[in-house]
Amino acid sequence: MPLPDLPNLVAGALLPVDPALYAAPGDPGHAPRILTLYGSLRERSYSRFVAEEAGRLLTFLGCEAKTFDPRGLPLPDAAEPDHPKVAELRGLAQWSEGMVWVSPERHGAMTGIMKAQIDWIPLSQGAVRPTQGKTLAVMQVSGGSQSFNAVNQLRILGRWMRMVTIPNQSSVPKAFNEFDEAGRMKPSALYERIVDVCEELTKFTYMTRGRSGALTDRYSERVETAEALSARVNQRSI
Repeated sequence: MPLPDLPNLVAGALLPVDPALYAAPGDPGHAPRILTLYGSLRERSYSRFVAEEAGRLLTFLGCEAKTFDPRGLPLPDAAEPDHPKVAELRGLAQWSEGMVWVSPERHGAMTGIMKAQIDWIPLSQGAVRPTQGKTLAVMQVSGGSQSFNAVNQLRILGRWMRMVTIPNQSSVPKAFNEFDEAGRMKPSALYERIVDVCEELTKFTYMTRGRSGALTDRYSERVETAEALSARVNQRSI
């Protein structure tokens, strides 16, 4: 019997993730906090549809999921960090313990809308690194045949942001064929891969969040003062 908000799931084949199987001894105990970002402003945005479906799946799996709306976000460096949309995005990045990035592939690459969101998330705010040690899942949608250019670029960015990018990923080719009029993804092997990615992200988030301090504790950072760190990573000119 299908689930009311997830009609394309086979009931019983997917269950909420049991924290006891994955959580660290010092786990904070609350639902994993996952932020989803998507890279298109179109009214019928397939990357938004995937991000929203990921949010539903993550919620079913036991997470607290939030999706950032990029409409109104200025280009990087075109506004101050206290701009309302920038502050909203940065606040969500700090709140999150994991992220999902979903970009269309445009001209063989992620979209500028996707990159702008990532560029607004700083490597460091003072002595705090908002993304270090957090989990990440990457997905893309394409108008043509299946490609992995966008997810490969997103993986590079995830590594640069010091995130734990999970092994699984999703690439949806000919996305215009995969969604109904309401924007819900049709049953297919492509949909099943998105379910796989969300399930894996939930498990990895439980496994890493209570251990992130130990996993990302670095000698170079222990010997660097907070002031020196802030001066190094918040340079005005490059």
